[in-house]
Amino acid sequence: MPSLPGRFFNAANRLFIRRRYGMDEYALARRARRIWGSPRFWQWLHSRGLNVKTVNENGVRGEWLEAENAEPKTLFYIHGGGFVCCSARTHRPITATLARETGFRVFSLKYRLAPEDRFPAALDDAFEAYRWLLGQNIAAAKIALAGDSAGGGLVLALLLRLRDAKLPLPACAACFSPWADLLGTGESNRVNAARDAMFYPENTQEFARAYLGGAAADNPYASPVFGDFKDLPPVLFHVGSTEMLLDDSRRIHQKILAGGGASELEIYEDIFHCWQMAVGLVPEARDSLAKAARFIRRYV
Repeated sequence: MPSLPGRFFNAANRLFIRRRYGMDEYALARRARRIWGSPRFWQWLHSRGLNVKTVNENGVRGEWLEAENAEPKTLFYIHGGGFVCCSARTHRPITATLARETGFRVFSLKYRLAPEDRFPAALDDAFEAYRWLLGQNIAAAKIALAGDSAGGGLVLALLLRLRDAKLPLPACAACFSPWADLLGTGESNRVNAARDAMFYPENTQEFARAYLGGAAADNPYASPVFGDFKDLPPVLFHVGSTEMLLDDSRRIHQKILAGGGASELEIYEDIFHCWQMAVGLVPEARDSLAKAARFIRRYV
């Protein structure tokens, strides 16, 4: 049973966020950009007291968030938003909380969005940003990755691409409800179709089309669930039991374990997608971010 605030937000999401879009890709993106992400006051409230520095350097965009006396370690965060909306700023409730909980510097990426810039633009931006971090004399062993939803999928795709490119891998990764199967082949897409507080089954198809254009949805860099997860660093998954994306986490978690890797999966009972954005209001959000911070600190 979720907390009382969790149940309230489940109902609010069903009322105000869960929609059948049924529109072209650009109209879809415009609508998502109006209703998704945290409001400016919530961004300011969470980042208050942190040093926030905008980055626009050599094609890499985003922002640093840093608490006073931060350790010389880096958390590289990739925001969600169905590949079409949100930004480093909108996800400050998560990134600012992780900056405080880990004591690390947090670099939050602002990547190109679809449908204006389709696959693999977002992954290219994440790849180049990681290389840029290495170029700042930050050792890979001092870097952790984290992301939510589409950003969690990008974290997993980035791990695959870094390994395939034979670049030094980060110490670990944390994924909050990652969207890692753009074909929607997981059983939870059907079982949870009526239970998900945020999405209808057709939503994932619509957002996938906006991101992919004509690219194949089963490309592991687009849908990491189809990838090989051997020889990767430890990964943490947090996902809700009623999310349609539940099996995206479960299947990759099982693949990592089957390949001899380290993976941890925690399924939160009946909670809305990316509940971590409601940190300060929903107890499950603080619990998830605190556990993720402890996981990250264990390996970095």
